[in-house]
Amino acid sequence: MKIAIPADEQILNSEVCMSFGRAPYFYIYETLTKMGHFIENTAASSPGGAGVKAAQIVVDNHADILITPRCGENAAEVFKATKLEIYKSKVGSIQDNINAYLDERLTVLDQFHAGFHGVSGA
Repeated sequence: MKIAIPADEQILNSEVCMSFGRAPYFYIYETLTKMGHFIENTAASSPGGAGVKAAQIVVDNHADILITPRCGENAAEVFKATKLEIYKSKVGSIQDNINAYLDERLTVLDQFHAGFHGVSGA
């Protein structure tokens, strides 16, 4: 099983990124081998639709689980279509959240925001 987690830095002990679609990286962890690696989120710089594009990157990397603090409705729809499960991250590092998932201490994320597309600073 593969777990994906949004990351601000390519450091396992860094905090989970607060943004899913605009996270600079994703950490992909394989539970069978207990190994992981960081991938670049090329969707982060997209002018629009970053959440859906980021969701596709996670799906293309064959993740089964996403651990994130929040997720937009459009990205969640991509995940629902692929049966990927979404869990709410807790405050702590990427490693803390992997351990919490493996110890069944995370809850399913079932509240999704409308996204930030079309939001202006005015």
